[in-house]
This record gives sequence, C-alpha cells and structure tokens, in this order.
Amino acid sequence: MKKIPPYDPTNDLLFKFVFGREERKHITLTCINDMLGRTGKNAFVDLSFRNTEFVPAKADDKQGRLDVFAVLNDKTRIDLEMQVFNHMNMDRRSLFYWAQMYLHFEGLKSGDNYLRMKPAIAINILRYSFLPQPEPFSRYGLYNPETKHKLTDDLEMDFLEIPKYRNKPIKEMNRMERWLAYFANKLDATEKEELAMATPEIGDAIEASNAFIMDETAYRQYLQRESAIWDYNTDLLANRQLAHEKGLAEGRAEGRAEGREEGREEGREEGREEGREEGREERTKEMVRDMLGDGMSLEKIAKFSKWPMEKLQAFAAKEPLKK
Repeated sequence: MKKIPPYDPTNDLLFKFVFGREERKHITLTCINDMLGRTGKNAFVDLSFRNTEFVPAKADDKQGRLDVFAVLNDKTRIDLEMQVFNHMNMDRRSLFYWAQMYLHFEGLKSGDNYLRMKPAIAINILRYSFLPQPEPFSRYGLYNPETKHKLTDDLEMDFLEIPKYRNKPIKEMNRMERWLAYFANKLDATEKEELAMATPEIGDAIEASNAFIMDETAYRQYLQRESAIWDYNTDLLANRQLAHEKGLAEGRAEGRAEGREEGREEGREEGREEGREEGREERTKEMVRDMLGDGMSLEKIAKFSKWPMEKLQAFAAKEPLKK
C-alpha cells in the first residue's frame, strides 16, 4: 500500500477541498460550532454552501473570492478563510471580505427593511502570527470602547493563529483547541487517533485530506501551491531583513551625528546608544521568532539574523514556536 506523504492541512487548496464540499459539510458545521463555542439550542444545525466569488457593483471595483462561504440555518452568513500569505493587511482584508458578505450576498432589495439584514461572521485561520495577544483565538465585534457596550451582533470577525499553538494533552483541550491542534499538525500518529476520537469530524477531515494527497494530480497541485507559499514567505523575510539593515545603517549615521553635536553629553549619549542597541536586539529577536514560527530552518535564520548558530540554538530551545 502506498504510503501517504506528509502534508500541511493549512494548504488553502487542501482546506477548500475538505471544508468546502457538500458531502463533507458536517465537518465544516462542527468546526464552525466548535470555533464559535456554540452548543445546545445555540448551535448551528445546517448550512448551505454558496458561490464564493463576489461580483463588484462597478467595473473598476475590486473583485474577490472567499475560501468557503455558507449560509447557516438561521440565515447567518459565514466566511471561512485560510490565509497562508502575510500581506501585512489582514485587518482590512478581513473587514473588506466581511463587508462584501454582509452587503452583497443576498443583500437588501429596494424597499426592504434593514431588520432583514442577517449577521455575518468571518473566521480567519492564519498560518502566521498577526495579533498582539498570546492567545491563539481572538474575537472582535463592534463595541463602545468606553462602556464596552456591544452595538450589534451582526458584525463578528474571528482569528485563529496557528503559530500560537501550544501542545497539551488531548483530554485537556477544549473544542476550539482540538481544531487548532489539527491545523497545527504537530501531533504524532497516536495523538491524532486520540484527537479523532475526541472530535470524530476531525477524523473525517484527516481521511478526506489523505484521499486528496493520494490523488496524483491533486498532490501535484498541492506541491506547486506549497512552493509558491515558500517562495513568497522567503522573499518577504529577506525584504524584512534588508529593511532592518537599512534602518540600522540610518540609525548608526544619526547616532554619529548626535555624537558630534552633543559631545559634551557623553553620559547621555552612552545611555542613548545602549537604548538603541537594546532596540536593535529586540527587533532581531522578533524577526527570529517570526522565522521560527514560519518553520524556516536554523541555517537560513542564522544567515538572515547574523546570529551565531550557538546563540540561535539556545534561543530556539526556549521558544515554543521553534518547530
């Protein structure tokens, strides 16, 4: 029997195959309920997949395509997005997709009452870290920042950040964390079996993924997509490093100018330089964390960061994102 090659369930082609098909909508429905913490009478019980492409109102308006778009049994609209590229604009990107879903998919017609509008929920699953908080799952809505009053339930934007996954026993995971473990793909075979026992729909997702990967044509498309993702992320990290080095050069020039102008304030200048050095070190650490989270090899990270391998290995050993 042919061995199943390793694969990443966050590949967006594979994701749409597993979560965007009518014959597997039970997987998608369970994932949505588990992500949103819906149980009992509050849980969604059915969904209907819809066309994922939205047509702009004018010829020069921006077009777009959602990954998985569905209407739930209470007419709530939901968009499941698997984002593999960090374009540094995920907040506005998600808001744009949410607005298109809210306004243009089965939106109001002339003379309709605004009360006919239905909630729209965007669930964004990210291959990269995006938000400042350490928790992997974050929910956003429309609130008064002073009173915390929630204006409406119609707007909800959720983010699941895969690199923030932390391994723990399956039996201690909540429903959302089990899906995070599935997407993070860091479990061994025994743990995956336990995960599938805890959430059978995850087992069905694994079976569907295996079938996709075992198809020769589909697997070729998967590899092409992974290659494109790798090339993009490598170029992005290289450009970040170049910008970082340019900033350091400019900072050194400014520091020398300040030193000439304020030679009498040697003590203060020493303090400024120490602060600059600490800032540079922190920026390098953040860049290294991003590279570790993206799965880049230590050899390439050492090349970009200019750190000695011994220092990098010691740093990676302390970082939970080193895998």
